[in-house]
Amino acid sequence: MFLRSFRAHTDMNEIQEKLKLLPDAPGVYIMLDKDKNVIYVGKARVLKNRVRQYFHSTQKSEKVAAMVANIADFYYIITKSEIDALSLENNLIKKYKPKYNILLKDDKTYPYIKVSTSEKYPAFSVSRKLKKGAKYFGPYMGGVRVKEVLEIVNMAYGVRTCSTAIGEKPKKPCLNYHIRKCPAPCAHLISEEEYAERVKAAMRFLDGEDANVEKLLKEKMAQYAEAEEFELAMDCRDKLEMLSKIALKRITALRRDINADVIAYISNNMYAAVNILITRRGIMQGASTFALDGAGSDEEALTSFISQYYARHQIPDELVVQEFCEGPLLEEFFRANYSKNVAVLTPKQGIRRRLLEMAEKNAAEYLEKAIDKIRHKEDMTVNACARLQQLLGLSRYPRRMECYDISNISGVDKVGSMVVFIDGEADRDQYRRFKIKTVEGANDFASLQEVLVRRLSKLGTEEEERFAKPDLIIIDGGKGQLSAVQEIFERMHIEGIDLISLAKREEEIFTVGSKESVRLDKRDYCLQMLQRIRDEAHRFAITFFRNIHSKRSLTSVLTEIPGVGKIKRKALIERFGTIDRIMKADEADIAAVAGIGANLAAAIKQYFEEEL
Repeated sequence: MFLRSFRAHTDMNEIQEKLKLLPDAPGVYIMLDKDKNVIYVGKARVLKNRVRQYFHSTQKSEKVAAMVANIADFYYIITKSEIDALSLENNLIKKYKPKYNILLKDDKTYPYIKVSTSEKYPAFSVSRKLKKGAKYFGPYMGGVRVKEVLEIVNMAYGVRTCSTAIGEKPKKPCLNYHIRKCPAPCAHLISEEEYAERVKAAMRFLDGEDANVEKLLKEKMAQYAEAEEFELAMDCRDKLEMLSKIALKRITALRRDINADVIAYISNNMYAAVNILITRRGIMQGASTFALDGAGSDEEALTSFISQYYARHQIPDELVVQEFCEGPLLEEFFRANYSKNVAVLTPKQGIRRRLLEMAEKNAAEYLEKAIDKIRHKEDMTVNACARLQQLLGLSRYPRRMECYDISNISGVDKVGSMVVFIDGEADRDQYRRFKIKTVEGANDFASLQEVLVRRLSKLGTEEEERFAKPDLIIIDGGKGQLSAVQEIFERMHIEGIDLISLAKREEEIFTVGSKESVRLDKRDYCLQMLQRIRDEAHRFAITFFRNIHSKRSLTSVLTEIPGVGKIKRKALIERFGTIDRIMKADEADIAAVAGIGANLAAAIKQYFEEEL
């Protein structure tokens, strides 16, 4: 790759000169604003043609025009191919989170049933993350509850659903064995061959062959009813009803071996929406819709969306898309990045065409209803950031805001939190937690100073790549907290970062440059944004504090239970973490922890019920 960069704060004459130097090659271009923030990243088959369009084309959408008006500079990176450019574009979008790119920040991951095929006795469990070494079935959505499907598998085929490690030495069977929900491979009560047959049958059901499981459930329901075990019989009846729901979602005209996602993109030249219909083994699993507000062309927006979406979701065998989608590019992208052959199709007729039309209709309806919501979100985020700069006289647009809070009880288990908002929205991947190391007692000012020293010391080092320099630091507190942090700024010679605090009682905003506080109307979006980041910092600090405090408390409580030694204490703490969680757990969950077993689990459960 070849990088060509230019200095920032360029005027239009200089940009015109730079446009003449653009190469006739594929690559990625990066647009910057006057503060050197990356505001857009795009990929191009021919950099010269694509970048010039932004400045020479007279017809632009409102969003593109707004982005171009904010461009103060740009640079580009030449790549070997357009595939390399798409991959690099995706990585840079993740890194910089540009204001005018499509960002799947609120993307919801759906649950799958995971089969740990790399294990000798595979376990079946619910997972939202896809990793190697296992087989996944799903996603489950649209009224089909994944836990109920897992219960059907467990009830019909008796496969294990725990994470207990199975070794050479047999363990005591847990409660699930005694209530006939598991054949106890951990206790060596079933052969590897017999268990493997159960796993194969269960996976055939998850692949869509439901006739056999229906027969098994009906037989068990009859057996339970005859034995007057009516609760178990009713449970079988409920599972049969769930099977009927799954059967109703089958698309008869689509082959059972087809796994396809149908993706439709609809735009009104300002905002856009994408609808995805997910089909697995000929069954409609459900649909998901996303509101998009990037500044690229429809073609760029859809390609960017697809490349980001499948970084977190199961990749199907087929993508059914509209004509303007970059099909060949995406097929090569999946091969190069995921070693997956995906057929990207644009059907003219048949069931796939009807599904695509359904997705288009869903996207159009969603966009019509979502426009006001999208505009309101902009007012609450990027527009609130711009207005905050004007109201408080900040030196720069507060794109990256960091807020800090301290939590403790009487100086015990002191912790600090750092939460990060980008363009007015939470970026939870950037959150950080701090254990206070140097402060004695309940001294919040000194604790804040320790946290800020540790954070700001990363500036100007290699770690700034992961901990970017903030535009604005917000402190939860009043004048005292602000002064304490200002001392750190002066001592460390920190420049180019604005500093304010927000006092909770009267919601007063204190700034470094004025002795008087600023008070905003409670309905002001700027104040509401500051309240969101302040409350998020407080929540994050409190959660961390409670977690540490509860673990310490749980350790001391477990030492009082006969039979729970150091190793078993550690295993219980790793599994449950808090007293509340272990109190809510059933005996089977406790017994499944390494080294516990059914008898000790009963004793632990009894202790918590009697003593706490």
